[in-house]
Amino acid sequence: MEDCIFCKIIRGEIPSAKVLETETVLAFLDINPVSKGHTLVIPKAHYDTFPEMPADVIAALGQALQKIGEAVKSKLNSAGFNILLNNDRAAGQLIDHSHFHLIPRNVGDGVMAWPPVRPYAEGEMEAVRAALESAV
Repeated sequence: MEDCIFCKIIRGEIPSAKVLETETVLAFLDINPVSKGHTLVIPKAHYDTFPEMPADVIAALGQALQKIGEAVKSKLNSAGFNILLNNDRAAGQLIDHSHFHLIPRNVGDGVMAWPPVRPYAEGEMEAVRAALESAV
């Protein structure tokens, strides 16, 4: 896409701090990191959202995430990492080019890992399960 900031990074029109590049995937440091080493992992082909991506692209992204996750633990001394994908505006997706955030983590770093839970009402879990099962 012409105006997509990630596509411009892929084409080299905007500089980036590349961490990994393959035929299918580009990974680079986020310019507004949650923690040092926060990396964006994107497909080189433009897909607005995760469900649009073919399985082979998803597999390539998974392999890149695995390699970068190992690197942040071994080279940046992170105790762990989060992998996050915001899909659509309601989930916080701000750039319409599907992408993963790999965020290095350490105990006590102050990054909120998970929001408070909201338990199902009586019988609600079964109704949700049945709706999902019928669609997949």
